[in-house]
Amino acid sequence: MNSKYVPEIKGILRSHMIEVPEVIREASGIRVFGKRIKSLVFSTDVAVIKNTNADAVIAVYPFTPQPVITEAIINSADIPVFCGVGGGITTGKRVVNLALDAEFKGAMGVVVNSPTPNELVVQMRETIDIPIVVTVVSEFEDFGARIEAGATILNVSGAKKTAEIVRMIRQQYPLFPIIATGGPTEKSIRETIAAGANAITFTPPPASDIQSDLMNKYRRIYREEAEE
Repeated sequence: MNSKYVPEIKGILRSHMIEVPEVIREASGIRVFGKRIKSLVFSTDVAVIKNTNADAVIAVYPFTPQPVITEAIINSADIPVFCGVGGGITTGKRVVNLALDAEFKGAMGVVVNSPTPNELVVQMRETIDIPIVVTVVSEFEDFGARIEAGATILNVSGAKKTAEIVRMIRQQYPLFPIIATGGPTEKSIRETIAAGANAITFTPPPASDIQSDLMNKYRRIYREEAEE
């Protein structure tokens, strides 16, 4: 038998799940507290989080972070969760408190937005023990200052320039952990990995779209039965 063969087991009720692109498996991964993470699903939808084969969750949303949301996501997930704790609209001591609360609730790491001041990253590093993931959106950011302030992982989200930014960081810091958005295609994901990303975030289709496809399938079944 091939020693690299991986048996796969699927239940009937959980066979209909969101699978991340297989190409992400080509990434090296980041080992966090002994767990190797290559794929992260970008979602706060607990139904999606409960029905994905991603290695972890990156739960960032465009509202003021709230402990009740963090708790709901962590309790719903059976994979590690990296929680957004602000850094943009939400800033100052509140971000540090949210980060500490996320650690107490069981988050594997916390994520801060690009506008987060380095001084705030320093305060977080002095307060929490879990990884601090700092989001990078531009090639003009000072990557070194982020790392020096206490960033554990850089999360690159630069739209079409993502692979270029990843390449810039990798040239300066050959071994520093990088998460990045992979883009919509297998080609763009592979390009981002080749540029130096250790792990890839995947944005799943909205649950409403999945539900719509399912309803169309049911309607087709009824129509085919009626035509027989």
